[in-house]
Amino acid sequence: MTADKIKGPASYFPSIEKKYGRPISDWQAFVRMHYPAKHMELVGMLKSEHGMGHGHANAVVAHTLAEDKPAAA
Repeated sequence: MTADKIKGPASYFPSIEKKYGRPISDWQAFVRMHYPAKHMELVGMLKSEHGMGHGHANAVVAHTLAEDKPAAA
């Protein structure tokens, strides 16, 4: 039995943790701390303040925003 392959932004998480030396929960806390900034503002902050590459920053922000999006009523 094989595990389902991780898809979407979360597929970047192992390489983000390895490259930047912090767990994803730390990066998500950073993103949440800067709400209500917009998606690309948050990506820019991760890039400029932490040297994160665009793809990695975008993955963290997209996944965090998706988790925090209120469920449709």
